[in-house]
Amino acid sequence: MRYRYITVEGNIGAGKTSLATMLSKDYGGKLILEQFADNPFLPHFYKNPKQYAFPLELFFLAERYQQLKDVAQSPDLFNSCVVTDYLFAKSHLFASINLEDEEMKLFKRLAQIMQTSLPDPDLLFYLHTPVPKLLENIEKRGRPYEKDITDSYLKEIQDGYFDLFKTLNHLRIVVLDTSHVDFVNNPSHYKAVLNLLQQEHEPGTKVISRLTS
Repeated sequence: MRYRYITVEGNIGAGKTSLATMLSKDYGGKLILEQFADNPFLPHFYKNPKQYAFPLELFFLAERYQQLKDVAQSPDLFNSCVVTDYLFAKSHLFASINLEDEEMKLFKRLAQIMQTSLPDPDLLFYLHTPVPKLLENIEKRGRPYEKDITDSYLKEIQDGYFDLFKTLNHLRIVVLDTSHVDFVNNPSHYKAVLNLLQQEHEPGTKVISRLTS
């Protein structure tokens, strides 16, 4: 494959874990998934964001760092391929939305120290999904702790990703509009995604509004 280290990103409910899992299986690569279910603060956060935001974000930061640090030290990164369903920089994105100013200052210092020892992905593949579709996907998967997620929160995250991309011009970023894409149930859509990932992409952000075979 063209890229050895691929990160699939997207909003809550965009399908990033599904796509990352499919890609790793087809490429025979190492799959790194965010262990959100292991975060003991997550169910409490959606009910009381102000009280639980800081421990929630610190837990995610530590978990993401440990997982990606292991990737950086693994020969698999150079001998085969690695597919992840998150970018370490998303830690800053979510923290900036959820934390108070003083909490954010400390969080930012910790994240910057950790970031220096982590490799960048060869390709960042972002699934841009309309908020109504995200809410539909969230409802379908039926995680109890996600039932309180609002459309305004998803919109804030969505805007945050695009602000983040402006600071990552050194990365190859491909943004796919998934409004009419179903790579899980439509083989032709998934094949088109695979073809897209085999193309050469220059550093910067490229927006794909429609898949082609």
